Amino acid sequence: MKIVVIGGSGLIGKKLVNGLRERGHEAVAASPSSGVNAFTGEGLTDALVGAQVVVDVTNSPSFEDGPVLEFFEKSSRNLLVAEAIAGVGHHVALSVVGADRIPESGYMRAKASQEKQIKSGGVPYTILRATQFFEFMGAIAQSATDGQTVRLPSAFIQPVISDDVAAALVDITLGEPVNGMVELAGPNRFHFDELIRRFLSANHDPRQVVTDAHARYYGTELDDRTLIPGDNSLIGSTRFEDWLNRSLVQR
Repeated sequence: MKIVVIGGSGLIGKKLVNGLRERGHEAVAASPSSGVNAFTGEGLTDALVGAQVVVDVTNSPSFEDGPVLEFFEKSSRNLLVAEAIAGVGHHVALSVVGADRIPESGYMRAKASQEKQIKSGGVPYTILRATQFFEFMGAIAQSATDGQTVRLPSAFIQPVISDDVAAALVDITLGEPVNGMVELAGPNRFHFDELIRRFLSANHDPRQVVTDAHARYYGTELDDRTLIPGDNSLIGSTRFEDWLNRSLVQR
């Protein structure tokens, strides 16, 4: 089966392409570097010839409110039109758990808008909503840092490793469209502040985590449900502690 992975050169895209090829499928890694640009439409028609499935794991080059909304809306629109013309039977997209519960975030509003476009786009689809990745814990800590203080709420978070996201996408891509959303999270739930405290301590980072119920994440105050998936979500197999220990050894 021919499967085109839009954003195939990124963190998830590379893992997904490898996983699909290991399962014996023709996985095409499509990105601007290979002449395929979902935002401009460049190369889409040729790339989708003969494709049964298209997977969109692209991300916006800008997280500013206007550009990120334009990116996801325009890219999704171009993809869905090209897929309909090519006769693609399954559109798969990666989104974020809680995207519709963080309205103050321009990025999350853009992801929610992308989901709406997919639902009304006319191509059978499956949307995988994943929680935050383990690999982004350092960036989260940095975004919440003021001097030597990291301010974070104690709301629950249930992060997942990117390997498990890619593995879930392989299964979804090779399955039938559900015309709905599937959620994926890691195996363990943490308080946000405690998770980052563990991460910094393991990395011998001297910054101090201060618990602040009003600290914002993507511009939004969190409650204990904002970042947590619903019932019957998929659960990844890799524990945060195992990933952390492995990443420290690799360094």
